Amino acid sequence: MRDDDPPEPPAPAGTDARGVGRLRRLLTGSSLTARALRSSALTVTSFGFSQGLRLLSNLVLTRLLFPEAFGLMALVTVFMIGLMMFSDLGISQAIAQSRRGDEPDFLNTAWTLQILRGIALFAAGCAIAYPVSVVYGEPVLFGMLLIASTQFLVSGLMPTRRETANRHLMIGRVTVLEMVAQAIGLAIMVALAYWLRSVWALVIGSVIGIVVQVVVISLFLPGPRNHLRWERDAVHELVHFGKWIFFSTICGFLLTQGDKLILGKFLPLDAFGVYNIGYFLGSFPMMLGMVAIVRLLIPIYRDRPPAASRQNFLALRKMRVAVTGGLLSMIAVFALIGVWLVELLYDARYHDAGAIVVLVACIQIPVIIGLTYDHAALAAGDSKRFFFVSATKAALMLTGLFLGVQAGGLTGALLGQGIAILAAYPALVWLSRRVGAWDPVHDLGFAGIGILMTAAAIWWNWEAISALAA
Repeated sequence: MRDDDPPEPPAPAGTDARGVGRLRRLLTGSSLTARALRSSALTVTSFGFSQGLRLLSNLVLTRLLFPEAFGLMALVTVFMIGLMMFSDLGISQAIAQSRRGDEPDFLNTAWTLQILRGIALFAAGCAIAYPVSVVYGEPVLFGMLLIASTQFLVSGLMPTRRETANRHLMIGRVTVLEMVAQAIGLAIMVALAYWLRSVWALVIGSVIGIVVQVVVISLFLPGPRNHLRWERDAVHELVHFGKWIFFSTICGFLLTQGDKLILGKFLPLDAFGVYNIGYFLGSFPMMLGMVAIVRLLIPIYRDRPPAASRQNFLALRKMRVAVTGGLLSMIAVFALIGVWLVELLYDARYHDAGAIVVLVACIQIPVIIGLTYDHAALAAGDSKRFFFVSATKAALMLTGLFLGVQAGGLTGALLGQGIAILAAYPALVWLSRRVGAWDPVHDLGFAGIGILMTAAAIWWNWEAISALAA
């Protein structure tokens, strides 16, 4: 496997001069390594900015609105995400890994499919609005789901230029534009909350946020404009690759949103709103890891597959160690100071969220350790086995959640999630070995660190955790 880094130019004598030259290449070069490092920095910056804005707006909104509003909006969000994931054709992943990912006919066909999907999702959202309001016993959900569904019509118009930039790890302008769009969208949501003082501010604000994002990307991201196109070969490739992504994202929805579906039914709305506040804080490192992996590691695994050479495997090990170590360091912070953080930022209505932050952070540790294995398979084009593993994880997670909430309420549900994540590890090993990505040295070492972190966090915050359990 060739190294696409250009050869080191002659440098003045001295280690410092060589180091400066190497640093300059990493900051300005066009090699895969340089682009990956720059993209990593941009991704972390963007995600930190995004979550900081969310936290800031969250702090303002919790003072303008009531906990039940966040519970209602969490239910709306679950079903919006569910509709998106139940119809995911894997267009972004297909563009990232396909040999035709830069061809105009392929991109325009993908954009056309995306528009058709948006129309179908809008219709589906309107169709489920009334039944959902009946099942959850909240009539206001009917109107909220109708309005929220309009976002699908808008998001279907998102240009494929964003996926092209991600494909080539050239995401600088995309990052800036997304940060600007999010800042505008959240500012509008806060203004609406101040004006309306009702849950409708969250619904309307979320739709406006999508509109702002599509407009900003369409106007200010350079590249060819999309046009309606229907090329049969492109459709076949997109659908063939996407059919297993479609099934996988159904499992992904159950995996990532199953807790909200189940707890939204079993918990009062105010307690459910508190849970979502705690989950948002406790899952921050895991969400950062997912963003980094989707944007960065799929292109890297595609260009340097670990099964191709020992050199590739060792290089990817170094990268995984850096990613896992960084994310676990953040997990440790949230797990140790979660209770104090909630007491500092929120009022007494949200005090139980502190223990939830701690527990959610702890159960994310095994997720982070095995985070890259799924996407190594996607980079290799093995979406079928990716689906089988996703289905296994979803089945285990739903079982753990349901049995846990029945046995021990919210604390039992969180414990059930943790057990399910551990039980899914053998499936990840099976998948990662198929593409030569399994690294037991990495996993075992960080598992030991994770056990110590979990024990320390639970011991340090035991009073808050026992109060939540009671």
